[in-house]
Amino acid sequence: MRGQRGAGTTLMIGLVATVVALTALVIPLYWALSVRHALAGATDAAALAAADTASGLVAGYPCGNAERLAAVNDAHIEECAVDGRIVTVTASRRILGILVTTSATAGPPPTGTD
Repeated sequence: MRGQRGAGTTLMIGLVATVVALTALVIPLYWALSVRHALAGATDAAALAAADTASGLVAGYPCGNAERLAAVNDAHIEECAVDGRIVTVTASRRILGILVTTSATAGPPPTGTD
């Protein structure tokens, strides 16, 4: 019985260290995932703003409006391609030192005859 003295303490220290290590790994990953989803939303909004501009519903230049909207959402437009009234926007944001990129395409709504 004397040889097992302190074994519970050693076990608990190991368990607590494991929980702390897993928490330190998982929390930044969840944070990065939420930032990536926010970037996707910002890219969608920028593409919609650019498509509205390309369709003539909003004044200005499509890619300029997309850039302004992306900047408000802490995103950077990497590429903006206008093909008639359809716009494809690629935006990025740095998360934990890693560059994350998302793309979105938007155009005019269907006319109802499609």
